Amino acid sequence: MAQPYPPGARLLTRPDTAAPCPSCGGLVGRGYPTCLTCADRVDAYWLADWAAQLAITGAAEDELPALVLAAPTGEYPWTCTDWAMRQAPCVVCRGELGTGPGCAACAKADQARWAWDFAPEADMTPNEHALRLAVAALRGPARDNVATYWRLSLPYLLTGELPTPAQAGRIRIHLLAGRADDLAEADGFAGMAALTDLPWRA
Repeated sequence: MAQPYPPGARLLTRPDTAAPCPSCGGLVGRGYPTCLTCADRVDAYWLADWAAQLAITGAAEDELPALVLAAPTGEYPWTCTDWAMRQAPCVVCRGELGTGPGCAACAKADQARWAWDFAPEADMTPNEHALRLAVAALRGPARDNVATYWRLSLPYLLTGELPTPAQAGRIRIHLLAGRADDLAEADGFAGMAALTDLPWRA
């Protein structure tokens, strides 16, 4: 019998530290999803689970998305739900399912995917939830500061790091102050949160 709520993004080892991307020059993940190297490094965790499910189910590549999306929540890893949404265009806007701005069908699909994260049976770490949020936000419509927050965070989320609530709050304050460039130069969540206040905020 299949394990309910099988874990996702655990088949590959996470990097120990955030490293520069050889293609875009930023830390790996900051160029996601437009930088091909960043996209390959991030999506590798989703693809590893997808390949495993193809082997387990014996389904064809073009058949698995429909199987995953029609299954009850928790039958497949959350990474497979996300990947299936990428492979199944929205029937209304024809874009990637869950990403269409102003599309009600995309909004419904995106809302439904998060049932996995909050189910009591799900064995999901806070870092995995944040990693999923980051990738979903960067692939879909998000406010500028929200997308920038996740873009700055993604390299460190890939290493397994997670900001404390206080650190996340400080980083968002710095973003509202227009300090994205300063945040990009800081090292890790602690470094971003530790930026000194601007004189007019002191």
